[in-house]
Amino acid sequence: MITVLVVDDQAMVREGFAALLAAQDGIEVVGVAADGVVAVSQAAALKPDVVVMDIRMPRMDGIEATRQIVAQSEPGAVHVLVLTTFDLDDYVVEALRAGASGFLLKDAETEQLTEAVRVVARGEALLAPAVTKRLIATYLEMSEAPLRPAVELADLTPRELEVLTLIAEGLSNQEIAARLYLAEPTVKSHVSHVLAKCGIRDRAQAVILAYESGLVRAGR
Repeated sequence: MITVLVVDDQAMVREGFAALLAAQDGIEVVGVAADGVVAVSQAAALKPDVVVMDIRMPRMDGIEATRQIVAQSEPGAVHVLVLTTFDLDDYVVEALRAGASGFLLKDAETEQLTEAVRVVARGEALLAPAVTKRLIATYLEMSEAPLRPAVELADLTPRELEVLTLIAEGLSNQEIAARLYLAEPTVKSHVSHVLAKCGIRDRAQAVILAYESGLVRAGR
């Protein structure tokens, strides 16, 4: 059973998402919160598997709430799925930096919301390839964020760098395996090594690292 905490400052949205998710097999909504302060408290008390998190809220926004929830939890114990109204919302990148495992547009279909919760609950990143690539590239261009040296990349083998690049482009393990003519279990092993060597939690963090380090160029 996947336990979920739904966080949104709009009551109709919050209750609507909660009702939709509660009606799905294998998903239990254990709580709701109207702002980040309550979300952090609820996450600590209820220990949900997934937090469905709005970004723009009073008192404490979803970015800071995500950061605190991830910080207070055991690694991999909770996964944050960020909700956004616009696919080019620059706050989403900050949420990914803060530890979110992915994002979903608020106008997503019920099936998309349900699948998104299941995906992040498995510890995978929910990153729609085209939207994510455009999102991060646009954010970096708008913020004129300088590339940062990524000493973590120095420990990666050429094959691991190749895998990281393809992760950043939004490819799944299956797609990476096809692109590199590798078995999927081999790709999974490479991904695990990349995450461990770089000290990052998941594929979402890998995407941010690849762009910020310049391994993948904005607009590429």
